[in-house]
Amino acid sequence: MSNASVFSALADPTRRSLLLTLAEHDHRTATQFADDYPITRQGVLKHLHVLKDAGLVTVYQQGREKRYVLTPEPLSELVDWVDELNTQWEARLQRLKAFVESAESR
Repeated sequence: MSNASVFSALADPTRRSLLLTLAEHDHRTATQFADDYPITRQGVLKHLHVLKDAGLVTVYQQGREKRYVLTPEPLSELVDWVDELNTQWEARLQRLKAFVESAESR
């Protein structure tokens, strides 16, 4: 999955909340989510579909029910990407600081 699809999925506060719920309570059904959220089961399914497409949840069949489970790997990849971005910005800021300090000392 791409970082773009993960960012897009995480852009919605309801989807972020669904992920937090899955982190606390594994193996939830859309009906269980709908009982806890102020949206319909169909609305929950649409959000879960976006999360699934981004690779953030997986689905498995248990009897007649589909259960959703958090897949944390894309989040780890996202953290790695943000850490790399942070490293690059820190290096740029250090170069800027050195430039400003050398200009001040002249």
